[in-house]
Amino acid sequence: MTTITALVPMRHHSQRVPGKNYRDLDGKPLYQYIIETLLAVPEITQVLVDTDSTPIIDGLAKNFPQVKAVIRPEHLRADTIPMNEILTYDTSLVESDYFLQTHSTNPMLTAKTLSDGIKQFLNSYPAYDSMFSVTRLQTRLWDSLTRAINHNPAILLQTQDLPPVYEENSCFYMFTRAKLIERRNRLGDRPLMIEIPRLEAIDIDEETDFEIADIMMRSKNKAK
Repeated sequence: MTTITALVPMRHHSQRVPGKNYRDLDGKPLYQYIIETLLAVPEITQVLVDTDSTPIIDGLAKNFPQVKAVIRPEHLRADTIPMNEILTYDTSLVESDYFLQTHSTNPMLTAKTLSDGIKQFLNSYPAYDSMFSVTRLQTRLWDSLTRAINHNPAILLQTQDLPPVYEENSCFYMFTRAKLIERRNRLGDRPLMIEIPRLEAIDIDEETDFEIADIMMRSKNKAK
């Protein structure tokens, strides 16, 4: 049986949105949404949360006893610590064929999107050795020197006819521990891009993102 461990790193401190990981989003703490989503994905064997937050640890023990919560070591808690260093530590704690890392800040991500992505990756392995989620962009992009990136300004194509480019949206990554250790990176030599719907890809990084996510979640829950 293929084993897949979902990793959800969550710090207590947040620089731009205070307390965002455990802040209320339409009636429950933000982190609960991604936990519920991961537990609904049949391909995922176990969920591991790495955190230094007492409210999150207590909340998981009360509402999600099946989730493995580990306290992040002091030397990995600084804002400057690269995520790949945290993942190297987390993957040392459990045996698993694959690891899927996501964030609590992606509350709109669905279990179906994750399940479909996992299936596509497993069916493609080892031709692809890792995967990450992306958002399609078909708009006119420019760099800081006013140079066109993905279009010819002299040929005014409709945006829907532009060749697409893809934004790494940080919603999820999948990899093996061996490849993570080898490259010191969750992206391997041949990563598979999984395009996901734009509305699912919202990532809470600023206060306005939280407000937008709250409006979207309230609308989604009312429609149920």
